Amino acid sequence: LQWETDLWVNQEENTAVETVEGASPSPSEVQNGHADASPSSSDCLCQPAQDRDQMRANIINEIMSTERHYIKHLKDICEGYFRQCKKRRDMFNDDQLRVIFGNIEDIYRFQMGFVRDLEKQYNTEEPHLSEIGPCFLEHQDGFWIYSEYCNNHVDACMELSRLMKDGRYQQFFEACRLVQQMIDIAIDGFLLTPVQKICKYPLQLAELLKYTVQEHSDYRYVAAALAVMRNVTQQINERKRRLENIEKIAQWQASVLDWEGDDILDRSSELVYTGEMSWIYQPYGRSQTRVFFLFDHQMVLCKKDLIRRDILYYKGRINMDRYNVVDAVDGRDDDFNVSVKNAFKLSNKDSDEIHIFLAKKLEEKLRWLRGFHEERKMVQEDEKIGFEISEYQKRQAAMTVRRMTKQKGHRSVPPGYPPPMDPMNPGQYLVGDSMEQSEFEFPEPERCKSPFWQSFSRLTPFRK
Repeated sequence: LQWETDLWVNQEENTAVETVEGASPSPSEVQNGHADASPSSSDCLCQPAQDRDQMRANIINEIMSTERHYIKHLKDICEGYFRQCKKRRDMFNDDQLRVIFGNIEDIYRFQMGFVRDLEKQYNTEEPHLSEIGPCFLEHQDGFWIYSEYCNNHVDACMELSRLMKDGRYQQFFEACRLVQQMIDIAIDGFLLTPVQKICKYPLQLAELLKYTVQEHSDYRYVAAALAVMRNVTQQINERKRRLENIEKIAQWQASVLDWEGDDILDRSSELVYTGEMSWIYQPYGRSQTRVFFLFDHQMVLCKKDLIRRDILYYKGRINMDRYNVVDAVDGRDDDFNVSVKNAFKLSNKDSDEIHIFLAKKLEEKLRWLRGFHEERKMVQEDEKIGFEISEYQKRQAAMTVRRMTKQKGHRSVPPGYPPPMDPMNPGQYLVGDSMEQSEFEFPEPERCKSPFWQSFSRLTPFRK
């Protein structure tokens, strides 16, 4: 997770220290929990047993200490700021409170239960014998609530920045801090702490694992907990990236002519795959060529302009939640009574409605099938952790599009909008075969600089 600062607030000592002591890992290592605290794990295990046990005890003690400080910190946010703000209806409405504090009270309740179980596993006399790995595994589903908070954090900072221009709010927040006897840090620094905390877990567990011998009863649990927490931070980072792209999706929709119905952002937040195929839809049975855009929950159908091939017209959409994807064998198709090759079908779960799609190449068909699989997987994961775009974020995206359209005086497509991921090769991005396919390898931080739109922009209007 990439944030402006990486400070851990220690309330008890009234100091702010760096989250990772010693060597400074790169941002990508921190966000994925892959940073190692020392150059070699094997060196740690070659140390005398007494020294190794002492190091493990120190790490356990640090974990327990930071958890206790963190609980105090969450309590101060909830009681010192949030509850006081709720009393001032003349200054804060419900939307503002939701944007600024997100689900901070849910996080507070979850951490209370987590620390309670952690304390039960803590061996006060011999800390190195503590078995804390199982606590992380038992509570692993609960850590997903951090996803909502982290996704909301940027909006919270923007709203606070807007309010702080008014001296009334500066005085109010300072009064809240003094009454609660909190350390001298601005409210935005306090609200950053949950983001820092979820990033720190993989680092602490990786350090703990280094000083835990395989014979230790906690070894396999710590190893499993490390994998779980790395996955949590990776998924949170991925969903944050998706939220950063919603403005680009809104701009893409604005570039498609004759748009009808709901906005894409009402249900979707990610472009999974795109390409041009032949399409036959019962009961009409007439083959048509369309450009298809597969998002989570829906697939949008567009038609190229006959003269200006860079212009797209909206021609409908398919609700992917209501359809099953079925592979079609090359040869005569019984449903449509036509000869097909490189085809697949979408079959409505509640009716006899069937769509058949024909790709130009087998490789393109396989990419589409993989894309549909990734779309369903994404939907299931989003449901599991409750990921969704807030109304506030949708409004902000819409306002940005209107502002850009007004400034430029015509519709446009941002060249920095990232391409759909290649379903066959995660980490690669492409355009479908029928749209002059190209594959590109990008390092993670450079996604927004993809040359995808150099090819894709021909299918979207720069001017009406």
